[in-house]
Amino acid sequence: MKHGTLTTDNHAALWHGRFKEGPDAAAVEFETSIYVDERMAFDDIKGSKAHAKMLGETGIISKAESSKIIKGLESIEKDLASGKLKIDYSAEDIHSFIEATLTDRIGEPGKKVHTGRSRNDQIALDERLYLKRVIPDLQAKIVKLIDVLTDIASDNTKTLIPGFTHMQHAQPVTLAHHMCAWSWSLERDYERLSDALKRIDYSPLGSGALAGSGLPLNREMVARELGFKGVTPNSLDSVSDRDYCIEFTSCFSMLQMHLSRFSEEIVLWATTEFNFVNLSEKWSTGSSIMPQKKNPDFAELIRGRTGKVYGQLAALMTMMKGLPLSYDRDMQEDKEPLFNALDCVSSCLTVFTYMIESAKWNKEVMAAGCEGGYLNATDVADYLVRKGMPFRTAHGVSAKAVRIAIDNNVKLEDLCIEEFKSCSELIDEDIYDLITPKACVEARKTTGGPSSEKVKSQISALKKFVKSCSPKKSTVKKNK
Repeated sequence: MKHGTLTTDNHAALWHGRFKEGPDAAAVEFETSIYVDERMAFDDIKGSKAHAKMLGETGIISKAESSKIIKGLESIEKDLASGKLKIDYSAEDIHSFIEATLTDRIGEPGKKVHTGRSRNDQIALDERLYLKRVIPDLQAKIVKLIDVLTDIASDNTKTLIPGFTHMQHAQPVTLAHHMCAWSWSLERDYERLSDALKRIDYSPLGSGALAGSGLPLNREMVARELGFKGVTPNSLDSVSDRDYCIEFTSCFSMLQMHLSRFSEEIVLWATTEFNFVNLSEKWSTGSSIMPQKKNPDFAELIRGRTGKVYGQLAALMTMMKGLPLSYDRDMQEDKEPLFNALDCVSSCLTVFTYMIESAKWNKEVMAAGCEGGYLNATDVADYLVRKGMPFRTAHGVSAKAVRIAIDNNVKLEDLCIEEFKSCSELIDEDIYDLITPKACVEARKTTGGPSSEKVKSQISALKKFVKSCSPKKSTVKKNK
């Protein structure tokens, strides 16, 4: 850390006037947040432009000053976007940098941009504007992955694959059914983010430090200018909570958890023992010592980075757990966990999509996995239920048949009819057509089941969801 004293010019801390001495340089280095909050620069400018317009409309400042402030902010916005203006990392935060730059450019009117607001409500506004801007991009990535998964499903409605419980062979399903299962969990992740967006669709600006303002601010006007549904109802609450940061990071954690579970299956399925999937060499790595290796490192990295996202959620929860109302500086630490979790889950979504889109499926191997393992045992019980036997009794009969097959080291379907009849006289020759893996799958026609008919319905519903989330094409004709 460097030691020294800051000077008090336009780029000094916004609060320096009360102090005889400027802050120690080491103290500034410790407390600055500009390296983290710089990504909200354009959101801060957007909020300041709306605030300045309101100040002019209400007569708190002159319309000429309001116009000058807005034009100055627009010039900063343009120069930041082009790279002409570089962020000064000696500034305390992005808000201070933009206000100081504005004052440098337009003089005294720039000092009026902060009229009627505090950094407390300004920060809360910027975060909400930022999340409203970037969360749809994350949702678009979720939709893209669902689209890829349902494309795989569409091509594999009759591709058999063993289903598992406790990592033991359970019942046969299809690859399409499995891809739809992944897709529905992602659809819920999308909806959770949409629900969270609804709760931040209220502008906190005008709440001040905690108690609003004695100036005739028009909070509703600013909210309309910024595209919010309304304003937050309590000034104290508006600046003293970060539950929305926690909620979004919780959403990120669940999304990352799903990606981790999918990745775990990919890691297993890519093993020599399973050999269900062959990952593209573009999305695999080798070994520094074993020349033959082709490792599913990207799936493993997604799985591994889940802990990072969970950690960010824990950091936010811990940060907020003992804070009294209203604002406490602890809350400055909200942005880094939020942004880190967002960045991590966003990159993992992109990588998983590319990895799964380029994968090749070993259909014969998956189908062979449905042979043996007694995945059709439940179907033997269902066969007897259809003949009037109580299920609990049928369960015992099927279990007895499985025991005979195990003792003779054969498949259930390889038992002779006499062996089946030794378990129950209700069993006839027709059982053999009903306990093939294909027949077991096609018999399951309940809503949500794995039969090709029901899986196609799921794919159709998921594709409809994807289409509903896709940007609408403009019908306005462009001038030639």
